[in-house]
Amino acid sequence: MVAVPALVTKTVDRLSAEFDKLSTTQKYAVGVAGGVASLYLVGSLLFKSSDKSKPSTFELTGGSIEASKVKAEFDAYSESYGKNAGEGIVDRSKTVHLVDVFYSLVTDIYEWGWGQSFHFSPRLPHKDLRASEAAHEARIAALLRLRPGMKALDCGCGVGGPMRTVASVSGAHVTGITINQYQVDRAKYHNAKQGVAPLTDVVRGDFLNMPFKECTFDGAYAIEATCHAPKLEGVYGEIFRVLKPGSYFVSYEWVSTHKYDPKNTEHVRIIDEINFGNGLPEMRTWKEAENAGKNVGFDLIMSLDLANASVVSGPWYERLRMGKYTHAINHSIVSVVDAFGLAPKGLKEVHHMLVEVAKSLIQGGETGVFTPMHLLLFRKPETAQ
Repeated sequence: MVAVPALVTKTVDRLSAEFDKLSTTQKYAVGVAGGVASLYLVGSLLFKSSDKSKPSTFELTGGSIEASKVKAEFDAYSESYGKNAGEGIVDRSKTVHLVDVFYSLVTDIYEWGWGQSFHFSPRLPHKDLRASEAAHEARIAALLRLRPGMKALDCGCGVGGPMRTVASVSGAHVTGITINQYQVDRAKYHNAKQGVAPLTDVVRGDFLNMPFKECTFDGAYAIEATCHAPKLEGVYGEIFRVLKPGSYFVSYEWVSTHKYDPKNTEHVRIIDEINFGNGLPEMRTWKEAENAGKNVGFDLIMSLDLANASVVSGPWYERLRMGKYTHAINHSIVSVVDAFGLAPKGLKEVHHMLVEVAKSLIQGGETGVFTPMHLLLFRKPETAQ
């Protein structure tokens, strides 16, 4: 246990007591790094693992970025976005690097505030968040027709939450690729700890130039990941290359919907804020995503916005809402962590960015101008070479 000033301990005790007063509904309604996340976050700082040979289950860092450089990297990330409406990342050649920086900055906060699956899910009736999340992931295995002996690609795998579900329910072997080395380490750690290492592998690489031979995989998927590509045709083309002929590729895409009006300043503001707070170079329309797949040679099999596909499922953005108590706990704990130097300088700003973008995501969902789960199912033709 690390030495912690008495004020921190007293503050955590007081905030924990306030959290215990919340209703079950309020406790679930945490944001990207909401109250529950912050409590775990502080706990992780008070009780760090003494085993330095593996990534700790409880540690807040700047990922692959040295602690002393986190603030500077976040400032550079912020400055990379244009100031004009709809501009996005100004220099698109820097997109891959900026996405790597983004995930070094946010991975720990995502894990504590969200879990090991960095994606949204429709809330199924009478199912909790984890069950809804697992169902969203298991759909992938079914759409790809995966079975034991097959090899699948997880394009933009994060710390491997979906990979572990897909491999477990299908029996297929899943290889994940991510641009971020810290995520590779976290994914391998979780895979081993959860007993799915025999059916998984994780590599660091750019999904615009993947280190796999042509026609390697029996199926491929991307869950809210290819939106980071500077051009969708670039990543879709690489996926097409490494898939065997006749195989399927499914993506849950972040796109603007048919309700989005580029002349509506409020719509543009919402999309701009979503882009900045999530490391996106720009936001594509659902139609542009469809055409990107067709342009590289895929046949489009299905196109469906899962955000409103079922009239009985709850909204995907409900999980982001924070009540006033949760927000107060959230703000207080992060301020304490920052004030006493228990986390790298700059992570407070990263946390603030994620809390703010949660509001924009909710607005995108409520207005219907944005969806993080437009399902695109493509098939590589049998005759493709």
